[in-house]
Amino acid sequence: MSDYVITIARTFGSGGRTIGIMLSEALGIPYYDKDLIRLASDESGINESLFGMNDEYAKKTIFKKPPVYDGTVLPPDDPDFTSAKNLFNFQAKTIEKLADKESCIIIGRCADHVLGGRKNVLKVFIWADRAHCIENVMRINSVVDKKEAVKQIERIDKERSTYYKNYTGRSWDDVRNYDLCLNTGDLGFERCVDIISYCAGLLK
Repeated sequence: MSDYVITIARTFGSGGRTIGIMLSEALGIPYYDKDLIRLASDESGINESLFGMNDEYAKKTIFKKPPVYDGTVLPPDDPDFTSAKNLFNFQAKTIEKLADKESCIIIGRCADHVLGGRKNVLKVFIWADRAHCIENVMRINSVVDKKEAVKQIERIDKERSTYYKNYTGRSWDDVRNYDLCLNTGDLGFERCVDIISYCAGLLK
């Protein structure tokens, strides 16, 4: 059976991470989220905290043109070894290595773009209407104030959108970037898992 990869981009509060975990259990394949930071740190020798500070986070466009990831990374003696661009490249390299060796699920980190040229990749975007995102954030993250939940959603979605734009030159919520766009508010988590599982089966 051929290996395949499911990439999941997600709006904050839509349940993308939960769906990734559920898919991992349903399909019996590994799930990678924050683990990518540790793996990229191990690969590069760069302190894990530096990756954490740049993880799906960017305040503004840091490049005149988005960098094109070509599989190369800078050596330790380069002055830009720990630059945001090189940290992204090491993380992208880690994503490629995982995709080369096994079937897996990868959350965020522009994985749909990094693996975009591969035929065995299912690119998924998970979203939900604002009311469902607020409800999920308050329930899962134990946020008691609705206004605080809204602030978290707006801040994190903006950070993810800017990060994606910086490194791909594309809009994070553009449906043309993905094979599937699923609304968890309408479909629910279980049905989304069923749909993704079925579509992933077509890649095997």
